[in-house]
Amino acid sequence: MARLLSVNVGLPRDIKWKGRTVHTGIWKDPVRGRCRVGRLNLDGDGQGDLAGHGGEQRAVFVYQIESYRYWQEQLKRTDFVHGQFGENFTVEGLPDDTVCIGDRYQIGSAVFEVTQPRVTCYRVGIRMNEPRMPALLTSSGRPGFYFRALQEGAVSVDDEILKVGEAKERMTVAEINALLYSPNHARDRLERALRIEALSPGWRSSFEALLQSQTTATGSGNAGLAPAAAAHPTAPGFRPLAVTAINDESADVLSLTMQSSDGQPLPAALPGQYVVLRLQRTTGAPPLFRSYSLSGPLSTERYRISVKIEPNGAAGTYLREHVRVGDALDVSSPRGSFILQSGERPVVLLSAGIGATPVLAMLYALAAAARLTRQVLWLHAARDRQHHPFAAETRRLMLTLTHARSYVCYSRPDSHDKMGEDFDAAGHLSRSVFDEVGVPREADVYLCGPTRFMADMKEALATFGVAPERIHVEIFNGSGSMTPGVVGAATRAPHVPKGRRQHRSTGIVRAQWHRRTLERVGLSEHFGAGRGVRRPGPLVVPDGCLSQL
Repeated sequence: MARLLSVNVGLPRDIKWKGRTVHTGIWKDPVRGRCRVGRLNLDGDGQGDLAGHGGEQRAVFVYQIESYRYWQEQLKRTDFVHGQFGENFTVEGLPDDTVCIGDRYQIGSAVFEVTQPRVTCYRVGIRMNEPRMPALLTSSGRPGFYFRALQEGAVSVDDEILKVGEAKERMTVAEINALLYSPNHARDRLERALRIEALSPGWRSSFEALLQSQTTATGSGNAGLAPAAAAHPTAPGFRPLAVTAINDESADVLSLTMQSSDGQPLPAALPGQYVVLRLQRTTGAPPLFRSYSLSGPLSTERYRISVKIEPNGAAGTYLREHVRVGDALDVSSPRGSFILQSGERPVVLLSAGIGATPVLAMLYALAAAARLTRQVLWLHAARDRQHHPFAAETRRLMLTLTHARSYVCYSRPDSHDKMGEDFDAAGHLSRSVFDEVGVPREADVYLCGPTRFMADMKEALATFGVAPERIHVEIFNGSGSMTPGVVGAATRAPHVPKGRRQHRSTGIVRAQWHRRTLERVGLSEHFGAGRGVRRPGPLVVPDGCLSQL
């Protein structure tokens, strides 16, 4: 029998974080005695960002003690207390892979209905003192979920959780979460999800967008990851950044460096994350949302993105033909769960084409680490020197590492390309290359590139003997960034009961990360779609949390 272990509430407070003041209700403390449940909240509880949290559809956040134990093991921590993850109800039972959207439960004298998976934001990283936490939560398959209150009442610790009803269409929290963020969006499963009456409006809009994109065969990204409200000119989550440099990296890759025009520091990114661009090409027309990996060194002063210019790519063509130094672009905060993990294991950065962008950021992070003892291997595939982005940059970074080796394959080198100088071998990366280079089987592998390349490399790595949990994948095909078995989520403004003032929709990112997803506000070509190389599209998160922008 499932039961309520702790009821946790907390009012928003201002905290200092990275030189900024953050208004947040992420800190929740256990309540003694009975606690009243209202339509929008528990007594004594509040949210600092009503655009991304709270409201009728997200009145109560639920997290499981079983997930606590998982994170205690993963993070090697023993200091968790009830409310650690910002949840209102800490419960025993009700796992994400069993509970379905639309399930109804009675706890005490209140009755609840499951509406959506939880979408995480940077605030949980502050609460956990672990900046990776939002990405780790979205990639773990343990998001937790939200209740809406069908019947107001009171609850207390040790109340039994009694199931009193369920939706006709049965899809678990984990399945719904994965449907948005995994690379495959099967039409029959989207249709099933849309038959669930209890599904929150934000997630419903995302799935409708995905289904519409399949029906019309339009769009190159994960339409479900583009927030419905993100097109609003005053939608939160974006800030204008000035383009300070534009550089050609190869025949078809363009880099843009951007900085804050007001001198304020940019949100810090983790190596491997991406940002979402909102591109307003013509007045009155809907904007384009695209997510692009950050390809430069970690910095709170500037972001660099690198874009693959494809023949019919709307966003890439616009950036190349119309954007100039001094122009301002709307940019989201960094997101995504495809990130470099800490540790001592060897690192293999394995990419093809524009897939080098997120792993290049990881290489920068490794090169910047003091006294790095980890073995680093850079394996890259390109057509020829003309289509080999970041070649000189990568060689320079590799020279700064004590235990590093690179290996580059050109599939079609021309007469001017020099073996031993520009590239190491003609052909493709393969299992035999892993043997030749000496890829450690215990290494963490970060893999990014065209769909076919990714499939071939995953198969080669598996036959080579690399464990699946060591293979981390960034998908540039309409889904969010992933690590093995990981999923993400999308966002929208809280929905309040009739007769009450509506909060404006936020159109967040997921993720997305990613997603992408929290996001990924719309991955073009997940956490971007159908592009063999990444033209990342935006990540979005349904009824979730707006990031720090």
